[in-house]
Amino acid sequence: MTVNLGKGQRISLEKAGGGALSVVRMGLGWQASPRKGFLARLIPREIDLDASAVLFAGTKPVEVVYFQKLTSSDGSVRHSGDNLTGGAGQGADDESIVVDLQRVPTQVEQIVFTVNSFTGQTFQEVQNAFCRLVDETTGDELARYTLTGGGPYTAQIMAKVHRSGTGWQLTAIGEPAGGRTFKELLPEIAKHL
Repeated sequence: MTVNLGKGQRISLEKAGGGALSVVRMGLGWQASPRKGFLARLIPREIDLDASAVLFAGTKPVEVVYFQKLTSSDGSVRHSGDNLTGGAGQGADDESIVVDLQRVPTQVEQIVFTVNSFTGQTFQEVQNAFCRLVDETTGDELARYTLTGGGPYTAQIMAKVHRSGTGWQLTAIGEPAGGRTFKELLPEIAKHL
């Protein structure tokens, strides 16, 4: 059963039947909004959204997995690769980041997922945009956050997974921001650690 996440909402990453999830995938999907006017329809609009995962030890970023660094140094976090145009908006992931929670080094306490518009369009110009958390073992969608209608912003600090006791939790952040890369988002991310 999918939970549609709202800003600040927390969910536990434990399986319904007990036990902790071992591998999760944060998926990102989108498509460009159609242009208006006759000539605008003849020229396709490409929107390049990028998913990133910033790994933190305390409040210090220790590693980033994104389109130019597809795997963390220990192999616990893997990016699917850069999609430059989005998809058909039918619910499939255009980019994804897989996290093997059992292999994440103990010094990494939180992983923050971000989306940014590398080509500079705002979320007003994106249709059917979402991020979702999936149990990679079963394929079950656990949580979904809708990005479409995000206003005149070029980035979104989507969510974080963080250690909680003996397991992990997901917190939806849903904070709009400005920036074409994860580096430009670091001051805003720091507010949510």
